[in-house]
Amino acid sequence: MDDLVKLLSADLDYESHEISGDKLYIRVKSNRKEPECPYCGKRSTSVHSRYERSFSDLPIQGKKVTILLENRKYFCKNHNCEHKTFAETFDCLPFKGKRSKRLTEAIIEVSLNVSSVNAASTLRRGTADVGKSTICSLLKKGLSN
Repeated sequence: MDDLVKLLSADLDYESHEISGDKLYIRVKSNRKEPECPYCGKRSTSVHSRYERSFSDLPIQGKKVTILLENRKYFCKNHNCEHKTFAETFDCLPFKGKRSKRLTEAIIEVSLNVSSVNAASTLRRGTADVGKSTICSLLKKGLSN
């Protein structure tokens, strides 16, 4: 399972998983020793706190996947930085995102040639729980980039 998690991000390590109905919950945590402040670029090792963050990813073996990430918040060591603390960020996940970038791309790909109602219905059957308004928002964002 760690190999599958590494496909999402090399900065994540597999901890455990649980299957419940049609859902697969995968618990992961960061393996970084000194993450960078996203605001100033200074590295830090001083952990402020930890919290659980969850997001959806592509399905595995017909199971909808939810990643449960133990995210860490750090003190920024740069006294000139406007931010005293920062949370770890990952390339696979947009800032404050609830879906991995690759799941968002899959949703957009399915939704391009059908109505948002049909796309939502198709996606709910095995990919992700997503509504038609979310699909419309993703398409607007995706087409404007």
